[in-house]
Amino acid sequence: MKLVVQEFLTLDGVSQGPGAPDEDTSDGFERGGWFVPHLDEEFERLVGSWLGEADALLFGRRTYQNFARDWPAMTDHPLAGVMNGLPKYVASHSLTEAGWNPTTILSGDIPAQVAELKRRPGRELQVHGSARLAQSLLVAGLVDVLRLAIAPVVLGQGRRLFPDGGAPAGLRLVSHRTTPGGLSVHVFEPVGAPEVGTYGGGAGT
Repeated sequence: MKLVVQEFLTLDGVSQGPGAPDEDTSDGFERGGWFVPHLDEEFERLVGSWLGEADALLFGRRTYQNFARDWPAMTDHPLAGVMNGLPKYVASHSLTEAGWNPTTILSGDIPAQVAELKRRPGRELQVHGSARLAQSLLVAGLVDVLRLAIAPVVLGQGRRLFPDGGAPAGLRLVSHRTTPGGLSVHVFEPVGAPEVGTYGGGAGT
C-alpha cells in the first residue's frame, strides 16, 4: 500500500485543532476550529474522492480517540460508512483497547510496523491528522504522498506539522487547486533531501 498523509494546516503551518475550539487544547492551545469556516461542498467532494482510494486508515492516539468518539455517531454523514468500515490502525504505547472496530493497535517499533503494512497489497494507507505520527513517518522516509489543505489564516500558536529543528525534506508538487471557501490544496511527493543553489540572475539559474 502507498502511505498517504493528509493534513489541514494554517498558513503558519499549525495543524492542531482544526475542527473545533475544544478538539485539542493540549499545551494551552486556545484557537481551535480555524478550518471549519472555509469548508465548502467542493472540498468535501474532494475529501470523499480521497477516502475512496483508502484501503486502511492509520492514526496517532489522540486523533484516533477523537474519531472513534465522533464517527460512529455520525450516521447521516455520507462518508460515515466508509470511515467506520475501513480497517484502522492506531499507533500508541498507552492504549490497550480500541473499540472502533475494526482496529489494530500498533506499539513498539512503529516505523517498522508501518513499513510492514505498506508491503501488504492495496491502494492507500491514509494518515488523517495525527501530526506527531506524520512527522515520525516523514523522518523514517515512509511517506509516499503528502496532501495538504491550507486555510487562509495565521494563528501564531499551536503545534505545527513541520516544527523547528525537524528533518529537512525535498518535495515534488504533483497537483494544486483552490476551493471557493479559500482553501489551497497541494499534493506533494517526497523526493529525498532538498536541493539548494545560488541565484546568479537570469532564467534557469
